[in-house]
Amino acid sequence: MSREHGLIDQGRLLTALGIEGGILVDAVRAAPLEAPVPACPGWSLGEVARHVGSRYRMVRRRLAEGRVPDEWPRDPAPGQGLADYLETGLAELLDELAAHDPGEPADTWWPADPTYGFWRRRMVHETLVHRVDVEQSAGVEPREVPEDLALDGIDEALLLWFGQKLPLLGLTGTKAGSVGVLAGGHSWIARAGPEVTQAWHCPAEEAEAADDVVTAEPERIYLWLWGRASLTSVTVRGVHDQAAQLWALLRLATR
Repeated sequence: MSREHGLIDQGRLLTALGIEGGILVDAVRAAPLEAPVPACPGWSLGEVARHVGSRYRMVRRRLAEGRVPDEWPRDPAPGQGLADYLETGLAELLDELAAHDPGEPADTWWPADPTYGFWRRRMVHETLVHRVDVEQSAGVEPREVPEDLALDGIDEALLLWFGQKLPLLGLTGTKAGSVGVLAGGHSWIARAGPEVTQAWHCPAEEAEAADDVVTAEPERIYLWLWGRASLTSVTVRGVHDQAAQLWALLRLATR
């Protein structure tokens, strides 16, 4: 199985999607649907569940049809609860992904990875981040993010959302500079400014030479990059301007 893009074997990603999706479904069943979501201002817990359930369906149809669907179900069927809506959407998506080799061509929004494997990875992190949202919204301590998923999610946040999505949106930084990110034996550079927005995996010494250097355990950096931990929840060496800009730009890329 191909793992050209990402840090985890594709079989692990498919398994993780099932596990994290199951945790999310259980969390939605046990939580008050009207509770506000701290990381998604204006959203309730129920709206997060509806969003993820509709996303499962959109991706499955996109894979099956080879293009972005003109429309897809955004609400449960009459009499169907949100947890069941999530659960059935997850099951259908898992079946579609499992039926195809991850290296098989698929319609995606990242030119670097037009394969089924892109969606295995993308939907793991879509699910995991919103699982944390639901747990935070319900006022319970979120379950830990496994280290291998955290490292892969750091890589996705930097290369895909920062390096690909921001330029697609026409968004740039206001001050040129770089951020080195180091976690779990892996390291990256994110460079932003009015003229450039890019990120790449790099040797540790290159990351250490950046204007700002961010370090913490992988789970903490993962949650920080995805806006599920505060700006000050990681250790920053430098003047902090570039790290703060990275954090703010990722809020725009992933909203």
